[in-house]
Amino acid sequence: MSITSSTTGTGTAEVELAIGGMTCASCAARIEKKLNRMEGVEATVNYATEKAKVVYGGDVAVDDLIATVVATGYTAEPPAPPAAAAPAEQPAAPEGGELRTLRQRLVTAVALAVPVILLAMVPALQFTYWQWLSLTLTAPVVTYAAWPFHRAAVTNARHGAATMDTLISVGVSAAFLWSVWALFLGDAGMPGMTHAFELTVARGDGAENIYLEAAAGVTAFILAGRYFEARSKRKAGAALRALMELGAKEVTVLRGGREERIPVSGLAVGDRFVVRPGEKIATDGTVVEGSSAVDASMLTGESVPVEVGAGDQVTGATLNAGGRLVVEAGRVGADTQLARMAKLVEDAQNGKAAAQRLADRISAVFVPVVIALALGTLAVWLATGAGATAAFTAAVAVLIIACPCALGLATPTALMVGTGRGAQLGILIKGPEVLETTRKADTIVLDKTGTVTTGRMTLLAVRTAGGVSEAEALRLAGALEHASEHPIARAIAAGAAERTGRLPVPEDFANLPGLGVQGVVEGHAVLVGREKLLLEWAMTLPGELREAQVAAEAAGRTAVLVAWDGEARAVLEVADAVKDTSAEAVRRLRALGLTPILLTGDNKAVAEAVAAEVGIDEVIAEVMPQDKVDVVKRLQAEGRSVAMVGDGVNDAAALAQADLGLAMGTGTDAAIEAGDLTLVRGDLRTAADAIRLARRTLGTIKANLFWAFAYNVAALPLAALGLLNPMIAGAAMAFSSVFVVGNSLRLRGFRSAD
Repeated sequence: MSITSSTTGTGTAEVELAIGGMTCASCAARIEKKLNRMEGVEATVNYATEKAKVVYGGDVAVDDLIATVVATGYTAEPPAPPAAAAPAEQPAAPEGGELRTLRQRLVTAVALAVPVILLAMVPALQFTYWQWLSLTLTAPVVTYAAWPFHRAAVTNARHGAATMDTLISVGVSAAFLWSVWALFLGDAGMPGMTHAFELTVARGDGAENIYLEAAAGVTAFILAGRYFEARSKRKAGAALRALMELGAKEVTVLRGGREERIPVSGLAVGDRFVVRPGEKIATDGTVVEGSSAVDASMLTGESVPVEVGAGDQVTGATLNAGGRLVVEAGRVGADTQLARMAKLVEDAQNGKAAAQRLADRISAVFVPVVIALALGTLAVWLATGAGATAAFTAAVAVLIIACPCALGLATPTALMVGTGRGAQLGILIKGPEVLETTRKADTIVLDKTGTVTTGRMTLLAVRTAGGVSEAEALRLAGALEHASEHPIARAIAAGAAERTGRLPVPEDFANLPGLGVQGVVEGHAVLVGREKLLLEWAMTLPGELREAQVAAEAAGRTAVLVAWDGEARAVLEVADAVKDTSAEAVRRLRALGLTPILLTGDNKAVAEAVAAEVGIDEVIAEVMPQDKVDVVKRLQAEGRSVAMVGDGVNDAAALAQADLGLAMGTGTDAAIEAGDLTLVRGDLRTAADAIRLARRTLGTIKANLFWAFAYNVAALPLAALGLLNPMIAGAAMAFSSVFVVGNSLRLRGFRSAD
């Protein structure tokens, strides 16, 4: 992963460092703390994306920042040269090698730990030299497979810190090394040694006990959790790649009086290029020839296509839905609106604090206490003259029992069951770090187009005058519009065909850019379009049609006029229709304690009409993509925890900025990748179910963590008193694991509110 840097223009500079070696959220917090202690430095470190965004000034240089990170025990890459690849050209998964290695460690641990656990827990399998086979199988697990924990523990120790990695490393090492001592220097290596199946509380000879199953089992379970977490982290840059993929790849440029097809990267400011119907506009610019309708909904959220002609500005990656255009390039590369949106998404992802893992928060207190208790146990036993063997047996037992096997299952099992149940209900949860936010969320921002509404133009109503039937008006208007490629025309044609059946074929047809269409249908001279088109033919609207036009526009709908044989006969109302389920979804979200806000790039009249229909009181309309991010930031600055539901490219940056992003699965890849939860069905009611399920899953994880620690904490006094024999340790581990799995399986009973 490369590093980007820039000057802010305020006497300071900004750099984005790629950090390596972090194993938990507390690592990110430690690096951030160290960087922020430097004079003139403001740093934000994101564990999920493994990036540090640093603003620095004064005498501080990038090399100083890197040196600080390295001194903290981690790695940072030097800045990339200016000609570095664009985000879309960067490798999709720079951490792929690390993920492969982690998968190899996990496979090794599971394959070797299973027989070790079976041999220790099932006396019938304990043949004459079973303990030596267990040692042989466990050795690669506690060295090769558990190496990431040992490495992190050493790094933490150098800087006076203790995390869950410390506890895992100490517990696994203590269990293995004590077992080695017992096998070679104690009585555990004697032929015929068995772990008798008894649950008595009594002092035993530590030289007869081995804990190899604890060392192997803990390593395998916790590696599984780390592997699934690492897989979710790999997707951190997918939103940016999805955004950059939306742009055109090639463009037809006018050079020397002829057309030439070149890659978009070859465009320069001032170049003129051709955009044919159905093609994407290659970059931001100004129309110099032609007229057309441009569908910009993916960038602006505006549901009605925009009519453009010579002199009008157009945006790259929007779709030409009408005629041929010649555009002069105004901005290229990183200056385009699409590139700026990608930068907004990246900034939002980097600035979004990763939720601190619950296990790490607990371990900040638990680990030092356990280590102190083990040392205290050792000192007390030695002071009482009990002998070195008994003292070390008790101290090591404290370390072993404090390393809970169930901890490795607590989060992964609940997440696995919760996400599996969610998938059945059309809800995809990206990872454990998003769950805590669902409990805190108190405000939910809803994008309008494609989320609350269908996202496509629909014929909603027909108003006629002079005794004309709706069927006749639709048949004549639909026949003409069927020959047009305009999005509003397609909506009218589809609605007419649905209501009247087969449409007649026009005898004559002409498209009038910016006005509408005209032609001859079944012997009638028909006009369909704006009022200006009718005025050119000296036609005026009768009173009832004028009222229908005004009412439609007041409701935020597009009024299309229909006339034939010299008279205005009908008004067709076209708009982005509200989904049938949206009003019920808003009620359910309110029931969860969330305040809904409608946010859209559409005009205020349209937004307020939609909000009134679904029961939303607060509306923020006519906002551009960067303004959506600012709205979310403003709400967060007010102390709100913001969830957002969206589906378009224009929502991606805001979804990433929100505390909780919910992406409609029917939307764009960029929105889906930027969101934390994906609603596969595109039904807004699923948003309420997603939040309920995420909250339930979080509650299950917390309960699992509590019991995973509780069983072991309860056994600590027994270990300190030297009363913990191997079967009690094994039984406590097995019972806590079974409890955690059983508690997680309860999530399978989660039901949708339908």
